[in-house]
Amino acid sequence: MAELRNARILSTGTAVPDRIVPNSYFDDILGENVSEWLENNLTIKERRWLSEGESVADLVESSARTILANAKVKPEELDLIIISTDTPEYISPSTASVIQDRLGASRAGTFDLNAACAGFVTAIDMGAKYIQTDSKYKYILVIGAYGMSRYLDLHDKKTVTLFADGASGVLLGVDPKGVGHLQGLLHTEGQYADWMGIYAGGVKTPVTEKVLENKDHLLKFVKKFPKELNPITWEKMVRKVVADGGYELTDVKQLFFTQININSIQATMEALDLPMVKAQTIMSNYGYTGSACIPMALNEAHNRGKLNRGDLVVFMGSGGGLAFACSAWIW
Repeated sequence: MAELRNARILSTGTAVPDRIVPNSYFDDILGENVSEWLENNLTIKERRWLSEGESVADLVESSARTILANAKVKPEELDLIIISTDTPEYISPSTASVIQDRLGASRAGTFDLNAACAGFVTAIDMGAKYIQTDSKYKYILVIGAYGMSRYLDLHDKKTVTLFADGASGVLLGVDPKGVGHLQGLLHTEGQYADWMGIYAGGVKTPVTEKVLENKDHLLKFVKKFPKELNPITWEKMVRKVVADGGYELTDVKQLFFTQININSIQATMEALDLPMVKAQTIMSNYGYTGSACIPMALNEAHNRGKLNRGDLVVFMGSGGGLAFACSAWIW
């Protein structure tokens, strides 16, 4: 009988910097009370930022070691390492190659994936397809990483209070009974590509003294996105991947959304007619950690005993581009 080969999530793990930055830090820098608004409107109380001398690869390595230890898998058993990040260790080479060497994962191939904050969901969907279609792949490490504090203008109220740092991910392995990955869906609204991002440091606008002086190498919100864009797109994509997987929305045990705005999550859950208890949120203590936030929420839900084997879980990510990615799994 042929093996019903599928990818399953074997373990999770998270790493965040030790440096805690409370809302009061920004009250002092910006000269106004932003603490109250952040907590009342976004639930954010604090976040973690990289310390001097610390880099995104340090966070990735730490989370990777936790993930592997939790699965009782050795680094040399890895077949592939995928790092989802838009704040890489270097422009080139890949952060994944740095991690392969640090871990001693001598057999593993590597690459980075940049789909902004939709990257982790894109990456686990891609990792699942490697396992499903190629028997050479048994263990794939997928980590979302974010070091956006390095790209913040400390006096830009629109960005500096929101963005934070972290790394988190999963180990994908083979389930011979075919349990695990169900459906994945990608979508992009490319007309918004110039609305938010880091627009210097690449080929079009290399970093020069003028760029540094104008702070063009830092994260910028150029235009304000329609507030209904995420909830409408999230709802549509969640409904499709659940239906295409052969399930009803009421079967979903946990949903993990991009953690950029609690109001967008609440609006989506209301549109899906699902209770908020099914949506794990972490922004209160960690702020917005980009491509790391969904696996961070997954790791927290797992550690709190909110997931049982056989549960239907859905990941819904979105980020600059605008890129969207949705993926449904049996836990």
